[in-house]
Amino acid sequence: MRRTVGQALLGLVVALAMLGTAQTAAAQIHLNPAYGDGTLLGPTMARGAVVWSHGRSVEVEDSNAPTPLYMKTMKDAGWDVFRLDRMRVSDTLPNSSRALAGYADQLKDRGYRKVVLTGQSFGAFISLMAAGQSDRVDAVVGTAPAAFGNFSDSYDSFRDNAAQLWPILRGIHSARVMLFFFHGDDFDPGGRGESARGILSSRGLDHIVVDQPALLTGHGAATTGMFVRRFGSCILRFAEAPPRRGDPSCDESWGRTPSAELMRAAAPEPRTGSGTSSPAGTGARSFLGVWYGAYINGREIALAVDRVEGDAVYADYVLGPGMEADQPMERAQRKGRIENDELVFDEKGRNVLRYSIRTDGRLSAAWLDRSGKGRLETTLRRMD
Repeated sequence: MRRTVGQALLGLVVALAMLGTAQTAAAQIHLNPAYGDGTLLGPTMARGAVVWSHGRSVEVEDSNAPTPLYMKTMKDAGWDVFRLDRMRVSDTLPNSSRALAGYADQLKDRGYRKVVLTGQSFGAFISLMAAGQSDRVDAVVGTAPAAFGNFSDSYDSFRDNAAQLWPILRGIHSARVMLFFFHGDDFDPGGRGESARGILSSRGLDHIVVDQPALLTGHGAATTGMFVRRFGSCILRFAEAPPRRGDPSCDESWGRTPSAELMRAAAPEPRTGSGTSSPAGTGARSFLGVWYGAYINGREIALAVDRVEGDAVYADYVLGPGMEADQPMERAQRKGRIENDELVFDEKGRNVLRYSIRTDGRLSAAWLDRSGKGRLETTLRRMD
C-alpha cells in the first residue's frame, strides 16, 4: 500500500521524536568517577573497573546518594571506581540497563582487564540486566535488589521483586553473580536466597548468595560500616576471581567475636573505694561484667561495669576504631545510675549512654549524641 506524503511526514516526525527521547534519556545517564580526588589509575595500572549503580526513589534524586563504603575497599585495592548516575525522569529498567551495558563495553574497549557491576536496590536490578546484555561483564554484585516498590507503599507489585528477578538471572550468560538479601527488608518478598542459588547453579554460573546475614537488617544494610567489616574482603575477592574451594568464609565474624585489641582495652582499671551490696545497688549489680557488641557504623564497643557504690555505677566505655584513619580507639570512664531499671550515663557535656537488660539476658544499648543530632542502637552480650 502506498503511503501518502502526510503519512510519510508523520512517520518521520514520530521517528525523530523517538530518537530525541532516546538521546535525552542517554544524556541523563552518566558514567562518572565515584571519587573526586583525581586518583583514577587508568586501564593499564588499575586491577579493573567497577561501576556502582544507586537506587531509585520516587521522591528524591538518588544520584545524590553517597557511594557506599565497600566501594572504597575496592579503590584501596587498586580498582578504578565509577558510578552510574541517573536522573529519575529517564531512569527505567530498559533505559538504564542498556546504558550500563554500553558503558561496560566501553570500559573493556578502553583496556580494563576486568569490569564489575555493583548496585543497590534498583541499581542491583539494572546491573544484573546489563550483565545479560553484554558478555563483557566479569561479575555482578547486587545488594537488596528491588525495582517494584516495598510492602508498605506498593503491596500489589512488590512481589515482582522476586518474580521479575528470576528471568533476569536466567538471562545472564557468563558473569559470576554475588547477591545479598537482608532480614527486615521491606522490599523483599522473602525466600529469594534459595531460589536465586538454584537458578544460578542451573546456569552454571559462579555465584555467592548471602541470605539474611546476622546483625545486618533493612533495605540499606549494605551502606553501613558493619557491612564493610563483614563482607568487604569477600566482595573484593569475588570481583577479582571466581570462588574457590578453601576460600575464607564470606561472612566474617566481625561484630560477633571481639578483637583482642578491644578486649585488652576493656579490662577494668583499678579504682578507689569498694563495691557495695546496699539495696540501692542490688539492681545495678546485674549489669556488672564486660559486655560486647558493635554499632552498624562499623565500630566495636565494650562496656566494662566494674563497681557499684550506693546509687552510683562505674564503668569503662570502649569504642573501637572507625572506618577512617582519624577515628582511633576511644576509652572513657563513666559514672551512671539506675533509672527505671535502666542504666544511664549522662554526665554533663558528654554523650548519653543507656542500657537495659533484655529477657534473653543481653543488653539493649543506645548511644545519643549530646547535641541530640545522632543516635545509635545495638545489642550487647556478656563476655565474662
